[in-house]
Amino acid sequence: MAAEDGGFRSRRTPSSGAAPSRRGRARRTVVAVTGAASPLGAAVVSAVHEAGYDVVAVDSTLPDPLEARSGVAWRKVEVAGPEVADGLAGADVVVHLAAPTDLEAALAQDPVARRARAVRSAQAVVTAAAAVGARRLVAVTSAMVLGASPDNPVPLPDDAPLLAPLDSGLVGDLLDVERVLERAPTSHPSLAVAVLRPAALVGPGVDTVVTRHFEAPRLLAVRGSAMRWQFCHVQDAATAVVAAVQHGLSGPLTCGSEPLLDSPEVEALSGMRRVELPAGLAFATAERLHRVGVLPMPAGDLAYVVHPWAVGSTRLREVGWQPRRSTAECLAALLEAVQGRRALVGRRVERRDAALGAAGAAVALVGTAAAVRQARARRSRRSRPQA
Repeated sequence: MAAEDGGFRSRRTPSSGAAPSRRGRARRTVVAVTGAASPLGAAVVSAVHEAGYDVVAVDSTLPDPLEARSGVAWRKVEVAGPEVADGLAGADVVVHLAAPTDLEAALAQDPVARRARAVRSAQAVVTAAAAVGARRLVAVTSAMVLGASPDNPVPLPDDAPLLAPLDSGLVGDLLDVERVLERAPTSHPSLAVAVLRPAALVGPGVDTVVTRHFEAPRLLAVRGSAMRWQFCHVQDAATAVVAAVQHGLSGPLTCGSEPLLDSPEVEALSGMRRVELPAGLAFATAERLHRVGVLPMPAGDLAYVVHPWAVGSTRLREVGWQPRRSTAECLAALLEAVQGRRALVGRRVERRDAALGAAGAAVALVGTAAAVRQARARRSRRSRPQA
């Protein structure tokens, strides 16, 4: 099935409105962006266009209203199928956005089907990028694949091993996607591949396990682990994509905000109080919740809000990339985005179909259980006969 094309300018016959390159009248480089209708996609499309590239914005749905901008062509095409080649036709560089930013939509899918689609999308994009003659692929996953652990170095290097557990959650999906990307240079030697792993994404419309943590009544902390908070605004992730394209980077890349914040600083900036639990209790509670279906995400997701997984952005900084937003500014953007939302016992109060991430649910359940035990103890003391 051919893509629905919203004004694509052929690589062979660029429109007269295209700005000339340094080689005179030669056409500009065309960058295709998959997942362009997502919050991250919108930021990437804008940043790539502002950097002087022609953009093909590809997604299975188109934004409403469709953004009309010279140099940006929207194509409606199924990314997870072979027809994605129609959407990528004419591209010199392909940007594949695999990082999920809509937790509610992700949780509405069967986990097995969701993972299969994520893997098919990566496979289809890699194959199509090579088929249309693109010379470079920049894929965006997440630094979550590096794993969160109290023993992690701070910050993690760009080439840190992928130590996240391969469970049934979204991070497990990304680990399987990364396996596809790892094989791509061998299968398609002419295609250079860069894998960008941003810290916890924030920005308008972003909904993740980490952002949901700040919708809970309290912030969770576990004893014996010093959490170091780091975020990445979608606009900074977008400029990181541009830097990778401009400088021809390949291999693993990380990007995140600076300076890192510790838990007391986050509490002071957010005005939220924390509840501290033994690690064993917190993770065991989350595991029980997941096992009985209260938590749709694996208990392992709890690690990303209690253990450090900050990244150093070393390779991008070496070519001049810098995040425009500090960690404190990213936190402020996150808090603004979740303002008015509250979650308790795994559910948003006003959005009953949206399940909370593991951290908030664990806090809610343990807190509720503790309150029940205290109430029972008080009733028991009152019911005892007086001496």
